[in-house]
Amino acid sequence: MNIGFVGLGAMGKLIVSRLMAAGYTVTGWNRSREKAAQLIKDGMGWADSPRAVAAASEIVFSIVTDSQAVRAVALGPDGVAAGLAKGGIYIDMSTISPDASREVAAEFARAGSCMLDGPISGSPVTVVQGNASVMVGGDKAAYERARPVLLAIGPKVSHIGANGLACQMKIAVNLLLMVEVIAFGEAIALAERGGVDRAVAVDAVLKSVAASPVLGYRGPFILEGKMPDVPLADVTLQQKDMLLALDLGRELGSPVPLAAAANEIMNACRGLGIDHRDFVTAHQVYRVLGGQTS
Repeated sequence: MNIGFVGLGAMGKLIVSRLMAAGYTVTGWNRSREKAAQLIKDGMGWADSPRAVAAASEIVFSIVTDSQAVRAVALGPDGVAAGLAKGGIYIDMSTISPDASREVAAEFARAGSCMLDGPISGSPVTVVQGNASVMVGGDKAAYERARPVLLAIGPKVSHIGANGLACQMKIAVNLLLMVEVIAFGEAIALAERGGVDRAVAVDAVLKSVAASPVLGYRGPFILEGKMPDVPLADVTLQQKDMLLALDLGRELGSPVPLAAAANEIMNACRGLGIDHRDFVTAHQVYRVLGGQTS
């Protein structure tokens, strides 16, 4: 099967590598061809536009920054919709608002093809490990056709429901993820303030009933010298998802007070000038607020 992929950033290029390792022929596009150099060397085909990617593919994936970027690569004269054959499947893996995803899906339906929202839950670490999960919204028959390809990306693939509902579920999962990581920083700062060494505190949490996969690989980043130069998800990227959760809560009339509190901690990270770091750096905010050295 010929697979297309649009958006070859940190996550996209890892997903393409998994697809090629599974034996799929992949054609890709990215705004910057330089980011695709290694994938091209490894055997990925290159196309000059999302439309050209779609014309060469039966299933096309995309993973880009936000709703505006999805519309840009999916619609218009050079978009995926213009090149995808009738009956083709487009799966957007970006984290965007459910309504925006439904609007794009409606355009594909009018063109005689099918769009699924298929946001991926995981980080570059979990993608490489083969532990990422994919949630899918949209036509069940199209999902079943695409499922073998999705399983090459990660072993946990779920059909959530109609178009937009996978986006909604991804936002809910990211809300939980962010609150968990920020609560971890709060707990470690509290332990430190009382005299527990930071490394000892982190080790104790990771051995406790509160441990989780995300804390297992992300928690140690707060130790001296462990913060990665290239974050798994910096404050700006993660806060984008929190704003989606706040908007969704307002739209649905569902209270999200912990999301609001998490968002304020991200604002504080900006105020301290540490928003370029992985968002686990929220721990630093609590240290500063508690009167500890910055």
